[in-house]
Amino acid sequence: MSKIKRIGVFTSGGDSPGMNAAVRAVVRAGIFNNLEVYGIKHGYSGMIRGEIKELKSSHVSGIIQRGGTILKSARSQEFRTEEGRKFAYDQLKLHGIDAVVAIGGDGTFTGARQFSEEYNIPIVGLPGTIDNDLYGTDFTIGYDTCLNTVVEAIDKIKDTASAHDRLFFIEVMGRDAGFIALNAGIACGAEAVFIPEVQSHTEQLKNYLEEGFRRKKASNIIIVAEGDDAGGAYAIANQVKEDFKEYDTRVTILGHIQRGGTPSAFDRVLASRLGVAAVEALLDDQKSVMVGLVNNQIVHVPFSKTIKQHNPVDVALIKLIDVLNV
Repeated sequence: MSKIKRIGVFTSGGDSPGMNAAVRAVVRAGIFNNLEVYGIKHGYSGMIRGEIKELKSSHVSGIIQRGGTILKSARSQEFRTEEGRKFAYDQLKLHGIDAVVAIGGDGTFTGARQFSEEYNIPIVGLPGTIDNDLYGTDFTIGYDTCLNTVVEAIDKIKDTASAHDRLFFIEVMGRDAGFIALNAGIACGAEAVFIPEVQSHTEQLKNYLEEGFRRKKASNIIIVAEGDDAGGAYAIANQVKEDFKEYDTRVTILGHIQRGGTPSAFDRVLASRLGVAAVEALLDDQKSVMVGLVNNQIVHVPFSKTIKQHNPVDVALIKLIDVLNV
């Protein structure tokens, strides 16, 4: 029998749609299993400051459809220090918390792993990031909603691009991973996609644009992940616009609208499944693992693996974009 009687839950790092659904699932799964559940506000910073309060079932009523996170999120430099982690541990013990569910990305899990090793406190992670780049899960909480937000925005831009024969460079999030850019490019019929995993070739893009102009294409949409090696949408646009004065070249940075909004049904179900699985993992004496979904099955992945390894993008999909643009 597990000795765990009281658990904490927090969200950390960049917010993602579906985090509230995950918090709701953790709280209700905890109560279902006769545990007390405490919410920790503002991530590790709030843990250090003791921003910890018990959550009842009623506290998470009506949040499954809300974006953002009711527990707030923050990044903490203080938690990176031994002194900061000692303060955090003291606050958990003061509130009688035996184990923790951490919702976030690799930075969150890096801190959780070190904290768990130092103080032998069980921590289970939930993958909450729009980037979908965490090793050990097919999907991260928030990615599906983000992708649909991006597709909707690009569809609208494409309408005005075709009305004015404009060449649009659209920058999406993805500092280290191109999942958003690549899949949005396929879904929106983009002419080209630039992602961090593939070296950029602006000359190849220029050749394509020349061919497109000869075919009298009404619009051209180029999607650029912010971490692309060519330097982002503005940098690439500046490299090509002098050669294509026939196009009215524009740049759009989608920015933080990608993080917000009502979570999709997929993200709500994913967050709910993973949240319940996290509580069950703690009761099964698991620690320092991320709960993920692979082939629609719940899996437990050690923090050491999900931190050190990278979820690879299928670069063969770049070829798919080329095929579909003939």
